[in-house]
Amino acid sequence: MTAWPPGSLTARPGAAPWRRMLATQTAAELKLVLRNGEQVLLSLIIPLGLLVLLVTVPFIRVDGPRADFFVPGVLALAIMSTAFTGQAIGVGFERQYGVLKRLGATPLPRAVLLSAKTLAVLAVEVLQVALLCLTGLLLGWEPTGSVLAVAALVVLGTAAFSGLGLLLGGTLRGLTTLAAANLVWFVLLVLGGVLFPLSAFGGAEPVLSLLPTAALSTGLREVLSAGEAPWREVVALTGWAVASLAAASRAFRWE
Repeated sequence: MTAWPPGSLTARPGAAPWRRMLATQTAAELKLVLRNGEQVLLSLIIPLGLLVLLVTVPFIRVDGPRADFFVPGVLALAIMSTAFTGQAIGVGFERQYGVLKRLGATPLPRAVLLSAKTLAVLAVEVLQVALLCLTGLLLGWEPTGSVLAVAALVVLGTAAFSGLGLLLGGTLRGLTTLAAANLVWFVLLVLGGVLFPLSAFGGAEPVLSLLPTAALSTGLREVLSAGEAPWREVVALTGWAVASLAAASRAFRWE
């Protein structure tokens, strides 16, 4: 018979360290995303198909090489699809089905949950960026610029869209979130500099350039095509990230 030292089986009530909670919850969120066929379609399949179509079929006129314009634009679209649309819909239905209510009864802090969802999105985006860049290279794309600048734009764009997605999904019901997220996705696809140059919208260009999709797509083009530092776009994305994450942290509801 095994003799246990005194005190070795004593319960230790209390929450786990926040780093362990964050790592565990991030892994769980990533598994949920990759197991969801609709989110994989939205995040990977649609952007890849759209990129090939836009670069190879000249039904939209752009200045310069088509790959130089559309690869950064589709990268911005893919980040928006994952961080905003997919996350908003997922969170909305998690609230509706009571998943978040049960998580709210655990020691898991709200900030750790929101951070875990954002980190899971970043992990998916690594795969997105790799696949889209490889496809772009096969289509004749010749990128330039700083990798660190691209990474900074991707992180800021992810934070901005993630905050907006958590704000939407954390305040509206599931079906309402589904309709609103898809509507916003389509509007930003058309007006956010992904399909058409912002100059095509005339006097509305200064206003549209402040949209998060426009700031991300324009910033990526400036870095990858011209090798320029996109300071204006960095400031715009930083503003969106700070405002959206702060609003989501305050307004997010477990049920």
